Order: sequence, then C-alpha cells, then structure tokens
Amino acid sequence: MEYFQNSILIGIAGGSGSGKTTFCNKLASSLKGANVKAISTDHYFHKVKPKANAPYNGRLYDDYDHPTSVDIVRLCNDIKEVCSSQKYNVVIIEGLMVLYFEEIRKQLDLKVFIDCPSDERLVRRLKRDISEETFDEITSEYLDLVRHRYNEFIEPTKWFADVIINGSNPSHKSIDVVRKWVLNEANTFPIKSG
Repeated sequence: MEYFQNSILIGIAGGSGSGKTTFCNKLASSLKGANVKAISTDHYFHKVKPKANAPYNGRLYDDYDHPTSVDIVRLCNDIKEVCSSQKYNVVIIEGLMVLYFEEIRKQLDLKVFIDCPSDERLVRRLKRDISEETFDEITSEYLDLVRHRYNEFIEPTKWFADVIINGSNPSHKSIDVVRKWVLNEANTFPIKSG
C-alpha cells in the first residue's frame, strides 16, 4: 500500500460523555483500506493533576478538565512522531480539549465537535464510571466542577469546529459525512466502499 507523505489529521473534541471515543472508533472502523491511528488525550494527563476548588462549595478536586492537566508537549511530540513515520494515512486525535490547544488545532485538517446535552452526558458518565466510583462521587464532581470547566474551556471550542455532530442522537450519516470527506481528501489510497 502506498503511504501519504503527510497524514490526514482529524480532531474530535467535546464534553465528557458526549460520544467522542465512540465516534472515533466508528470512524476508524469505517475507513477500510486505510491505515488509521487513533490517539486519545486521556493517555496524556499529567500524573499529578492540577487541583481546583469547586465554584459553589469550595470542595477540592483533581481537575481533569483544565488545560493544564494535559501534557501538551508529550502529546504534540507523539502526534508529530506518528505523522512523520508515514505509517498512517489518517490520524484521529480525540479528547476534551483537542480544539482548545492552538498548537494541535492549527495542524488539523478537519475539526469535529461532538455536541450533547449536559444531562445526557452526566447519565453516560454514571453508566461508565459506576463500577469505580459511587453515585455521589460521580454526580458531585460533575455538578461541582466538570460542568463549569465544560462551559469555561470546552464548549467555546466548538466555534473552531468544521463539523458539529449530534452526540445525543448520532447516526450513520454523521460517520458517512466525515468518511466521505476523508475519501475526497485522500483519493489516492484505497478505501473500500463497504
């Protein structure tokens, strides 16, 4: 298979529980015939997280939703290394603040934001994390801090997006729209139609 000199970079951002990872995985699976590399910014949190006091009750939390929680230098270096390897036609970077960081954003060929109502995202977090945390722990952190960080750092970045996807009711059409864009951009490598 012929490789591109430069990978196509797609960024997928959105709030916690919006469906970023699901969309990323479905998109990667749909690109049959392409070599796709997915990078999750969840793997780039600093070991020591910044601390934050919740705005209303002052409760102290590890702040996963602040830009300083991400090791942006290591993330950028890894993205550069993956792209320069010329092993991948498409590189998908997904995470809360993918569109927040200018050093990543300016490298992206397509910027996607997964939009989803906050109550639905909370329910999804509960389903996802209930085996590791209690109901009270999950809901308290979300209501005390996560929703505020979303409003502060994440939601505003959707204005950088080229495409905004309905995370509440995703359809195969949304995957197909992005897939066809990739196919158009990368029409020199074989992507099967199935």
